[in-house]
Amino acid sequence: MVSHLYSMGLFGMEAFTVEVEADISSGLPSFEVVGLPDAAVKESRDRVRSAMKNCGFDFPLGRITVNLAPADKRKEGPVYDLPLFMAVMKASGQLGAELDGSVFIGELSLTGEVRPVRGVLAMVINAKEAGFERFFLPYGNAAEGSVVDGIDVYPVKNVGQLLRHLDGREKIQPAQPQAACEDDTAPMPDFSEVRGQYGAKRALEIAASGGHNVMLIGPPGSGKSMLAKRLPSILPEMTFEETIETTKIHSIAGVLPPGVSLIRKRPFRSPHHTVSAAGLSGGGSVPRPGEISLAHNGVLFLDELPEFSRSAMEVLRQPIENGSVTISRVSGTVSYPCSVMFVAAMNPCPCGYFGHPTHKCTCSPQAVSRYLSRVSGPLLDRLDLHIEVPPVGFDELDSNEEAESSAEIRKRVNAARAVQNERFKGTGITCNARITPDRLHEYCRLDENGRELLKNAFEKMGLSARAYDRILKVCRTIADLDKSKNIKTRHVAEAVQYRSLDRKYWLNGGKA
Repeated sequence: MVSHLYSMGLFGMEAFTVEVEADISSGLPSFEVVGLPDAAVKESRDRVRSAMKNCGFDFPLGRITVNLAPADKRKEGPVYDLPLFMAVMKASGQLGAELDGSVFIGELSLTGEVRPVRGVLAMVINAKEAGFERFFLPYGNAAEGSVVDGIDVYPVKNVGQLLRHLDGREKIQPAQPQAACEDDTAPMPDFSEVRGQYGAKRALEIAASGGHNVMLIGPPGSGKSMLAKRLPSILPEMTFEETIETTKIHSIAGVLPPGVSLIRKRPFRSPHHTVSAAGLSGGGSVPRPGEISLAHNGVLFLDELPEFSRSAMEVLRQPIENGSVTISRVSGTVSYPCSVMFVAAMNPCPCGYFGHPTHKCTCSPQAVSRYLSRVSGPLLDRLDLHIEVPPVGFDELDSNEEAESSAEIRKRVNAARAVQNERFKGTGITCNARITPDRLHEYCRLDENGRELLKNAFEKMGLSARAYDRILKVCRTIADLDKSKNIKTRHVAEAVQYRSLDRKYWLNGGKA
């Protein structure tokens, strides 16, 4: 007897429908899975056999062949345990219910418990688009799958419960969308906790308003990491589309927290400097998202930038420019979105005190030069704002003055983003940092004085064409914060000063 039902596969950001066919024929007892399965899928045979026996069902004696179609797409992971179980039960005559219009996914324990799998949100979305009516998934993935309207999502705890539901003896209630959980409303680190550093706060407000990349450079203990960790608290709230896309990536990577239906806060990813290039960009035999994609619609923060390997730093150049990363392997090519605010922090030298007003630097000029040269010019060129974070004095630390809160800064950021949303309506551009080259001079026009100022800066500072474009975009953001329709000379002057640190440190050759 041949049985037929449906499951889902995953490749990159996209899910695809998998037809599961099982045939039981006479012959020597065997259990074969065909259709380009990986090792985890082949191991499903043993989990299915044990689950059937331990749940009181008869494992059929004979030649069992299960086909996963289409056969030219690789199937990976334990997601096929439950559909294999159902297919064998159906083919052996132990299950009489009709399974048309249903999709099954889930990993099985040896006792028949159904365990969570990754990539559920993408699979449920694909199943809805393909016209399926019912989706049976692990109970642990119920919150994630319930956010998709137009398809009934049934959370399954064990195979016994599922079979009773299909026989009509014990109905499983479809999962309902959850309200925001406690993690969504938990307070984030606030800018009111940062003493002093008014210039750095202003620069980060500009960066948040336009979605610009940032470099923070200063001595140890000046507050670089503290400032960066508070950046998400002033970013605009994610749209529903951004929330779905971010959640899909985290689900596919298998890092979505248990019980969380949607990621509503902008991600903040801060990998250790020992991370590999593949860890940042994504990789594997079947490529999975890396840190830069996990930070999609949020912030990717690299602390102590020169300590990262050269290959890890350079792999970021193309993704932060294009907003997506493409990974090619023998198994295929996948693209993951990575529209991030890239924030880097570093000391100016190995000891950290090069250029410090009171603390003497102990590094030789050659050591300073070697340290700074670890950060390449092309990567530095892709950072829109270069911010010097000076040491904080005692009076500022001891002051009782209330610092401005993130909520107040966020109001100005939201106002600037509202202007941009209106300006870019229907263009596909999300913020000033994403203005395309063909629209740059349309949105970033300078008056004669501003053009002359930028020309002088371009020639004296030896700026590149990329730096010129990025200065214009920062000018546009500063004007938006100033509620000015036109870019004025003062906006250009402020934008230019945020490109001076690479000249101060990198072109100085390690000379204080």
